[in-house]
Amino acid sequence: MSESYVPLSMYIDGVFAGAVDGAADPVVNPADGSVLGHLPRGTSLDVERAIVAAQRAFESWRLESPLVRSDLLRRVAQLTRERAKQIGLGITLDQGKPLAEAVGEVTASAEHIEWHAEEGRRIYGRVVPARSPAVRQLVIREPIGVCAAISPWNFPFNQAIRKVVAALASGCTLVLKGPSETPSAIVAIAQLFHDAGLPPGCLNVVWGTPEEISRQLIESPLVRMISFTGSVPVGKRLAALAGQHMKRTTMELGGHAPVIVCDDADVDRAADLLAPYKFRNAGQVCVSPTRFLVQRAVFDRFVDRFVQRVGSIRVGRGTDPGVTMGPVASARRLGEMMAFSEDARLSGGEIATGGVRIGEEGSFFAPTVVVNPAPSSRLMRDEPFGPIAGIVPFDELGDAIRVANSLPFGLAAYAFTRDTERAHAIASRLEAGMVNINHFGMAPADIPFGGVKDSGFGSEGGVETFDSYLVTKFVTQLN
Repeated sequence: MSESYVPLSMYIDGVFAGAVDGAADPVVNPADGSVLGHLPRGTSLDVERAIVAAQRAFESWRLESPLVRSDLLRRVAQLTRERAKQIGLGITLDQGKPLAEAVGEVTASAEHIEWHAEEGRRIYGRVVPARSPAVRQLVIREPIGVCAAISPWNFPFNQAIRKVVAALASGCTLVLKGPSETPSAIVAIAQLFHDAGLPPGCLNVVWGTPEEISRQLIESPLVRMISFTGSVPVGKRLAALAGQHMKRTTMELGGHAPVIVCDDADVDRAADLLAPYKFRNAGQVCVSPTRFLVQRAVFDRFVDRFVQRVGSIRVGRGTDPGVTMGPVASARRLGEMMAFSEDARLSGGEIATGGVRIGEEGSFFAPTVVVNPAPSSRLMRDEPFGPIAGIVPFDELGDAIRVANSLPFGLAAYAFTRDTERAHAIASRLEAGMVNINHFGMAPADIPFGGVKDSGFGSEGGVETFDSYLVTKFVTQLN
């Protein structure tokens, strides 16, 4: 076990504990395959204890003053900043991203915590004028109850903390099932709230077989809402199950983000911005740009500049100085990247750079650029979720928009143009929950984050974040 890695545990009703029977699964460092620690494998009894604790805590937490909830979240934000380096190191060890990225993920999350602390104080109802002076009509927003959250491995701290703070700021309580591949950030979140004085049962963390836990959480009559971030196939299964039990859900699922680069754009700037953005977190980002559609007049210039910038990416262990891209998160992801590259090559694409594994130890894959991949290739149809990008030319803007909208995904999209009419057409016609033109602007806490089509529904961030955690009650009273 690594001395730098935190002890792993469940967190139920304010107590950190392992599995009753001592069962545990190894957590592996993707940089070298070493075992970092062992994660308790909980049972259905552990999950039930967590649900019951959350329900009991909800009866008092829902009545707590929003100011008290706000103060607690502010303490958590302060502790988050103080512990960012320690938490970030854990993320680098079990997820692989460079240490600076991992620490940045934690530090940026503190803003999300503070924003929810403030906005949670502004969950207002309204008075509706009645038809009779003897009648008073009120619309009240109340916390929905016990919530279940299932968060992913690629941004283990940020993705989980968004769900936790939205639930708690709304007056809800929570059972959190985090990613077993990258659990240190989830345990750190529990420790932060524990040390800040969160009442027992308001936040619970369970581990175990994902399919079994998800089903138990959704089927429990005490759980009223499900928040999931992950793949499209899993999200569809969970949404279908939740629908059978009339459970409210938010689904932030996968994407296959298009990038449109017009011939009037600042091509060099676009390439310089897109290269590091594409390969951050080894491309394991749901909003990562993956399908690059470049107007033919500037195609060669963009490809040359983009490949040049990709060549400057330094791949290595996330803890090593100067590294700008770590390994992919697992041996399975490495196999997928090799399969995507081989399929692109066999279907006629040109591997401009990368396309190979780096070394024999760990899950390192070279940043890869494929020029002119076939429309039928996996790279242009399926979300790669890794350090590989495909670049194809287009002639007319309408052609690029049709290609961009041709897949069932609709999370994020990007475009570079200096023409206002083109920008308006792109913003209006792209089928995506978030459209970025000439820059990347999706990270702030006050901005709604979510997709359309197969990329899910509901938003995290912005005032929209509370919609899923609140119910609307109408009260009419005759005096």
